[in-house]
Amino acid sequence: MTAQDPFNAHKIAVAPMMDWTDRHCRAFHRLLAPGAMLYTEMVTADAIIHGQRERLLGGAHVVAGDTRVVLQLGGSDPDRLAEAIHLAEPLGYAEYNLNVGCPSDRVQSGRFGACLMAEPELVARCIEAMITAAGDKPVTVKCRIGIDDMDPEEGLNRFAETVAGAGVRHFIIHARKAWLNGLSPKENRSIPPLDYDRVARLRDDFPHLGISINGGIATVEDAAAMADDFTGVMIGRAAYQHPYTLARMAAAIHGHDTKDRFETARAMADYAATAMADGTRLIAITRHMLGLMAGLPGARGWRRTLSEEARPDTASPELILHATDAVEAAVNSRTLAA
Repeated sequence: MTAQDPFNAHKIAVAPMMDWTDRHCRAFHRLLAPGAMLYTEMVTADAIIHGQRERLLGGAHVVAGDTRVVLQLGGSDPDRLAEAIHLAEPLGYAEYNLNVGCPSDRVQSGRFGACLMAEPELVARCIEAMITAAGDKPVTVKCRIGIDDMDPEEGLNRFAETVAGAGVRHFIIHARKAWLNGLSPKENRSIPPLDYDRVARLRDDFPHLGISINGGIATVEDAAAMADDFTGVMIGRAAYQHPYTLARMAAAIHGHDTKDRFETARAMADYAATAMADGTRLIAITRHMLGLMAGLPGARGWRRTLSEEARPDTASPELILHATDAVEAAVNSRTLAA
């Protein structure tokens, strides 16, 4: 997809985040940002082929018919990546994405993630196999601007040119290098400096490609400006830790009203009732919602209720409703007092 995509499918996306962007998180984010592209956590091709496929892929969509969910795959074997897509296809994902950005030791040991930036020809072979398996579904790549001592100018351009030659038309670029030797995954999310200008130069060098930007985008103003300058913006930790900021970003970028916090919370209680009927515990849902009321009177009680009182197996969706009512009452009380 390109920056001229009339459906604005990638103008705002929520990044794939391990242990965070599960199906319950995506249900929550879909309510806050109806038009956003949402990504699964990274799933390895081998896990789909040999693991608990129903658990990994059974919750593909946040609601039936959601057409903006991307499956992010990890791997470096073209045949296995293709097989994983064949197995996932019945679930109706909108797109498939290859992870070429994760810097963790475990990922490196499996020869996938950011270390693949040093092997663009291998990535190209993976992409060719994935595109064949995906049929008319787009296949995209998420990567860094470079790794370790790689020259971010020559190295990134060579990577993009080689992989685009295999058929990729959309890259999502985390605007930091990944230091595979010397920094932990957590440190790699903040210590390497952001270089948005490098992503802009890639966009200018490859005007026929879609280039989305990711990394450190935390304000509505920055997100809206970058959505105009690039194919789109991908929001990571800011979307998770400050979910109402995601709602405001989505409203600014897509031109609709900002979703109401209290309506969103009550809709999540309905979602929880359905999910819990299938055996999900309430805490698995509410853990993603802790930041929703940040900045409002009663926010501390909201967090405590959803993080502590939601833990017992006996906790019910009514807990979300009671916590929502308490914050709304605190807001109204302060408004009247003013």
